[in-house]
Amino acid sequence: MSYQSVFKRYEIKYLVTNEQKKIIMQEMKKYMYADKFGKSTICNIYFDTPNFLLIRRSLEHPLYKEKLRLRSYGTANHNSTTFIEIKKKYKRVVYKRRTEMSESESMRYLCGGEHIGDSQILREVDYFLEHYKGIVPQVVISYNREAFYYKNDYDFRVTFDDNILWRDYDLSLCKGVYGTPILRNNYSLMEIKTGTAVPLWMTNLLSENKIYKTSFSKYGNAYLALMQQRANGGKKYA
Repeated sequence: MSYQSVFKRYEIKYLVTNEQKKIIMQEMKKYMYADKFGKSTICNIYFDTPNFLLIRRSLEHPLYKEKLRLRSYGTANHNSTTFIEIKKKYKRVVYKRRTEMSESESMRYLCGGEHIGDSQILREVDYFLEHYKGIVPQVVISYNREAFYYKNDYDFRVTFDDNILWRDYDLSLCKGVYGTPILRNNYSLMEIKTGTAVPLWMTNLLSENKIYKTSFSKYGNAYLALMQQRANGGKKYA
């Protein structure tokens, strides 16, 4: 399986109902293909400082923000391929850099300070870890994803994420898929990912169905829920 390691693109988000999703997917059949690895379960560990500096800054909607996460496709074991990702956003443009290594190597590197290999991307991760001293795993977020790409432009992609779950315990990609839901029932998070413009047929489709872009961060929503949970004395809620 081959994965792209460097991205520069716009990511536009929408919260859609199940009915809106059906309408969009029906129209997309004319223009888009399902990605070969399009149906998958994605698991992420988000890393942050002990006082959640990265996500607190991100929620202030600055011109520039960045995050660090470790991703696997499905529940990992210690030998599974995982992806260390630095994701940056500047003036609405998303830049993502990622490198792969096994789950055990990734955790030894990110949590134990063990240097494994050398590359430009790893040097960027090294700088990130040095700049934000004391970074630790904070939240696991998992979700089911369906992905599609445009017949005329592979870089134009549409994804739908549902069953988005978060937890601040069992901070491992090997523990399984469970946690507290982020989305309301019968909703999905739709993302348009493109390096250029959105095709006119998609723009018209969204307009006709009154589907409007929104600001939505999975980690941001998990953090806000976690803070509310702690304010309630640690009581969990859906």
